[in-house]
This record gives sequence, structure tokens and C-alpha cells, in this order.
Amino acid sequence: MALAATESELQQVLSEAAFARIYGFRLHSIADGACTLDVPFQASFERPGGLVSGPVFMAAADVAMWLALMTRLGPTDHSVTIEMKTNFLSAAKQEDFRCAARILKLGKRLVYGVAECVTTKGTLLTHHTLTYFRPDSTQQPDAPQSTGRLRQPGRRR
Repeated sequence: MALAATESELQQVLSEAAFARIYGFRLHSIADGACTLDVPFQASFERPGGLVSGPVFMAAADVAMWLALMTRLGPTDHSVTIEMKTNFLSAAKQEDFRCAARILKLGKRLVYGVAECVTTKGTLLTHHTLTYFRPDSTQQPDAPQSTGRLRQPGRRR
């Protein structure tokens, strides 16, 4: 199965996304519904105590999943994150790490996936579950406007 986006297209998306550029993410590999990023350590990543801060892992997971989606839906896809759960399992201290994301289910409106960040030695640092919404897939007419009346509890209309 051919990918909907090439490695060079995803590299261009990554380099043009200002919100991702500050992290210095590098595309490591892509596959059908999957993407792996290398995250080089920066001193600005440190939180008090010298550990890599949580938002860096979360950004890596979100961007890796975003690019994994593009391998299926193309580089012009407008899917957005609607939920992310992060579990911090181990700490990274002044070191590079890698983040791999993969799609578990690509639905008509929602996409579910997971991402994991590991040290260069393979120690699991974080585990993330992500849900994305596909706005381009919901071409629906405008919803009717509310009457403004509140429903009373326990009563059906």
C-alpha cells in the first residue's frame, strides 16, 4: 500500500510548522499509519531538577501522531487533537530520546492512536493515548439552533 505522504513531504510539514520547530524534532522513519521522531536534547527542555519537562514528551507524541495520520490521509489533512492522555514512566536527564506513534483505528470522524517515548538505549519514558478529530470528513449542514429553553431533569421531550 502506498503512503498518502512521502518522507520529504512530511519533512517539509515538520520544518514549516512553527509550533514544532522550536523542539528541533527530526523525522526518523515513517510507515503506513506510523511515524518516529528523534528529539535532540536542548537545555531549554530542562525543568527544575535537571529532568526533561513533560510538555516536551507530549509535544513529541502529538507531532508524531499528526505525521502518522498524514501517512494515511495526506499532507493537507486538517485533523486535530481532541484528547491526549500521558503516563510518565521514567525520567530523561539531559539526553536525546525517540518518539514513535502509530494509528490504532482510523474511523470516519475519529482516529485513535498511541505513542511512546524511549531513550536511545530503549528505556520507556512515556506512554500516550491520543484521539484526533477529522473535520474534513464531517461535511454536515448547519445544526438547528437551540430554542434557548432548558430541559427539566427527568423529563423527555
